[in-house]
Amino acid sequence: MRTIRFLTLMAAVFSISTLTCRAEDMPTLLGYGNRSCDHFVKMWPGVETGVEKDIDEFMRYQDWLAGFVSGLNLATGRDALAGVTLEGALGRIRLYCVEHRKDDFFSATMDLVRILSPLR
Repeated sequence: MRTIRFLTLMAAVFSISTLTCRAEDMPTLLGYGNRSCDHFVKMWPGVETGVEKDIDEFMRYQDWLAGFVSGLNLATGRDALAGVTLEGALGRIRLYCVEHRKDDFFSATMDLVRILSPLR
C-alpha cells in the first residue's frame, strides 16, 4: 500500500512539476490528456445529440480525467475537484477549451484543478 501511494505521489508531483518546464524540456504527455482542446470541443455537439462515436470519445476523456484526479486525490489526500462531479468538471473543462483551442486537455484539467483545490 505504501508503495502504491509513493508511486501515485511521484506521478502527481511529476505531472504538476512539468508545468514549470520549458516546452522543449517537457516529457511526452500520454493518453487523452495529450488531445487538443479543439478536438474536445468539436466532439461535444455529437455527445449532446447522441452520436455514438462522439459519446465513446467523451467516455475516453471522462475515464482519463477520473484516473488523473484519482491519482491526485490519493497522492495528496485531498479531493482535487473539491466535490465537483466528473460531469461538472468536464463541462468546465469544455468552457476552458472553447477559449483555448490550441491547448491540450491536460492544461484544461490543470486549470480547473488549480481553481478548485489547494494544489496551487
